[in-house]
Amino acid sequence: MPEITYRDAVQKAIADEMRLDDSIVFFGEDVAKAGGVFKVTPGIYEEFGAERVRDTPISEQAIIGTALGAAITGLRPIAELMFADFIPVAMDQIVNQVAKYRFMSGGQFTVPLTIRAAQGGGGGFGTQHSQCAESWLMNFPGLKVVAPATPLDMYSLLRAAIRDDNPVVVLEHKYLYTLKGEVPADASPGSIGEAKVVREGADLTVVALQLMLHRALEVADKLADEGINLEVIDLRAVAPLDSETILRSVMKTNRLLMVEESPRQGGWGASVASMIADRGIYHLDAPIKRVNMENSLIAYSPVLEDEIIPNAGKIEKAVRDLLAED
Repeated sequence: MPEITYRDAVQKAIADEMRLDDSIVFFGEDVAKAGGVFKVTPGIYEEFGAERVRDTPISEQAIIGTALGAAITGLRPIAELMFADFIPVAMDQIVNQVAKYRFMSGGQFTVPLTIRAAQGGGGGFGTQHSQCAESWLMNFPGLKVVAPATPLDMYSLLRAAIRDDNPVVVLEHKYLYTLKGEVPADASPGSIGEAKVVREGADLTVVALQLMLHRALEVADKLADEGINLEVIDLRAVAPLDSETILRSVMKTNRLLMVEESPRQGGWGASVASMIADRGIYHLDAPIKRVNMENSLIAYSPVLEDEIIPNAGKIEKAVRDLLAED
């Protein structure tokens, strides 16, 4: 089974879908001949040409506005915003137009639009280029929000997003672009909104996504040597949110920890905690716990950045604290 990088999975998904559907167009800042600022989409311009792959001005509002117009008039656009941090520049277009257009037209129009953006810290990009956007976007009905953690999920969920007749935001973690993983030659589009139990366990449920998933798995491997068995769930998408998979796991382990690369206030972990409080509180043997960035900004300094973003040590401490609860 071939191994490819997370970065290559993005390129492969876009190219495979563009070969199948001539209505797909792709545009954004420096995505054509340059292949993207993170070199995620090399070769797309050369294969599909200037009619279907275009560079845009440095204007997130123009990119999303153009993408919406293209989507409702018969095309299936993929729009890249270079950094997820700049999504707020186009927030009116995304949450008041893109997310609501099908509803406000009474179903007369569909919006088959995929918005891609690179997010996340760990690379020393500073506080304006290192944020995670999934918790911002999950608050707006009409948007699907995907955050893959592996090359296979990146490939299959991006293909699913491109095929969806509703707008989907696909968030790619910059720190994971070099991560390698197996992607079968016959891998098919995935299903948006399904979490995945990536490690079975009976002692405690850990829910995470993207970089935090890998750090949680690191802790799970370490603690397994002590006989502590964590069940680790890759959330994969925050909208729709797969409550059922999390609830089933909590019913088995009776303890819940969320690991989020985001500030504490308004994080997706708060939504999960609320859901479990509503539907699963009598299955809990300990309080729900969250590991996140508290209310800190992400520092440019590597030492401070490492301190702010949840690491294996913080996750392990939270696990041990929860297991010590009666």
